Amino acid sequence: MYTHVIDSIMIVPEEILCEPHEEGDACDVIVRMEDGAVYTALFATVSYIHRQLALTWMVTDSIPETPPVRYAVLDTPHIIVERLETSIIEDTIDNLVAQDVFESLFTRVTEDDKASATPETSAKHHTTQEIARAVIEEVLVLLDA
Repeated sequence: MYTHVIDSIMIVPEEILCEPHEEGDACDVIVRMEDGAVYTALFATVSYIHRQLALTWMVTDSIPETPPVRYAVLDTPHIIVERLETSIIEDTIDNLVAQDVFESLFTRVTEDDKASATPETSAKHHTTQEIARAVIEEVLVLLDA
């Protein structure tokens, strides 16, 4: 009896798709769960962070009257891994699910049935779902393929 209750609230990844960035130090990851929910996050390596630091140095160095400085502002969920390999990404996701922190680190891109749906938010969610579907079906390539 308790197993059924646990199964109904547990999120289980069904498909993991990766789109590597051109620089090779980051990739967008989309995870489709068994219940159809789709989540996304950026997986990056330490070299990605170093590249971001160098970019902000160049930008701040070019602005008159401001001191050049190295910093990185991570505005979307970023998960730092040692290498961008499918097995590492999949194992990381499994660990985040097991630790019950997955949903706090990934951005859900499908509509939440529990959310109140006004016409405006429904249109936004529908657009986001269509973009996610197009990316999944037409854009993403698998790592290590």
